[in-house]
This record gives sequence, structure tokens and C-alpha cells, in this order.
Amino acid sequence: MAQLTIQPGDKEIGHIHHDVSGGWLRPAVFGAMDGLVTNIALVAGVGGGGAGTGVIVLTGMAGLVAGAFSMALGEYASVETQNDAVRAEVGVERDELRRHPAAEQAELVASYVQMGLSRETAKRVAQEVHADPALAVRVHITQELGVNPDEQASPWVAGASSFLCFALGALIPLIPFLLGFDALLAGLATGAVGLFVAGAVASRFTTRSWWLGGLRQVGFGAIAAGATYLVGALIGVGIAG
Repeated sequence: MAQLTIQPGDKEIGHIHHDVSGGWLRPAVFGAMDGLVTNIALVAGVGGGGAGTGVIVLTGMAGLVAGAFSMALGEYASVETQNDAVRAEVGVERDELRRHPAAEQAELVASYVQMGLSRETAKRVAQEVHADPALAVRVHITQELGVNPDEQASPWVAGASSFLCFALGALIPLIPFLLGFDALLAGLATGAVGLFVAGAVASRFTTRSWWLGGLRQVGFGAIAAGATYLVGALIGVGIAG
């Protein structure tokens, strides 16, 4: 979370924002949801094909391990690539500021005017910004790309969050089978509860109500489970657990 501190004498003493930069929240939510939906669908598909408890557990655990590593590596590569792209743009902007300082300053003035500042105020702010080359680069990147080059997400945090949350989500539909139950409905029901809880928790970071967030995720999971169950029932596995 980021905390904004107000100077003494102001009416507010500060307020707190949630992390929306994509450092851990997005991969954590995505990982948990993907883990739940993936293994609910696998359980439904294999169970619908007539597989026994042993095959369901084996399939689910294989899906958990494979999916967790796939998600983690994908998140790491995605965030690292994005960070590299931002670093490359910083180099481009630094070069442009060195070669065409007047044009870049005029561009910043126009940006501030478009935001609603008066032209005179925009000129004064842009002039002060350009007095510090490092600040000028940072401000131009923020204004033009919408990202702060000094506050990039960590690929390690993103990868680890995705790995752990996928594994946790994927484990939930397998819990009844690991405890000795052999009813397919028990695994699907447990997965549905997990989806509802995950959706409700994720809604805390949004304006969506908790129950609507939970029901939405259950609906997504039901679509995936229904499709894979149908495939499993049509094809069949012909294997006894």
C-alpha cells in the first residue's frame, strides 16, 4: 500500500491506497482464480469420463504442479519484459531531452494544459521540471506512458505470488478426494466455495460488491466445469480408479 502524507495544518493527516501497480495483487488474484478454475475443470472432465479417485487426484496434482510453474514463469517473463520496455523508453526519452529540450518542454506544457492547467501555470511547472534532468525524464515517461519508471513491479514478486496462489487454488477442489471422499460432486462443490471466497476477497480491492464478485467467479468456473464434464462424458476414459 502507498501512503500519502499531508503536511501539518492540513485538514487530512493522510490516506492509504491499495497496490494497483501489478506488483503482487494482479498475479495473486489471477493465479488463485486460474488454479481453481483449471483444477475444477480437470476434476469435472476426468470424473465425467468415469475415472476413479486415484486418477482424479493424480490428474489434479499434475495440473497443480504444471500450472503453478507455468503461471510463475509466465508472470516473471511478462513483468521482466515490461520493465525492460520501460527502461528502453527511459533511454529514448533521455536522448530526446538532450537533443530537443525546447520541443520536449513545449510538449510537457501542452500535456499540462490538456489536463486543465492554465498555460502560464503549465509553463512555470514545465520550466521547473526541466531544471532537473532526472526529474524531467521521470515526468515525461509518467505523462506519456502512464508508468513511473522508479516504481516498476518486481518480476520475482509477481512470479512467486502467481505460483503460490495458483497452487493454493488448484488444491482446493482436490481436498475432498485427499480426505477419502469419492463423490465428484464433493470436489466440485468445494471448488465452487473456493471460487466464491476468492471472488469475494478480490472484490475488496474494487468497487464491486463481495457477493457479486463471488457469484461472478462461480459462474466462470461453472462454464469451464460444464464444458470439460461434457467432453469427459462424451469421450470417457475407460479407467477404473
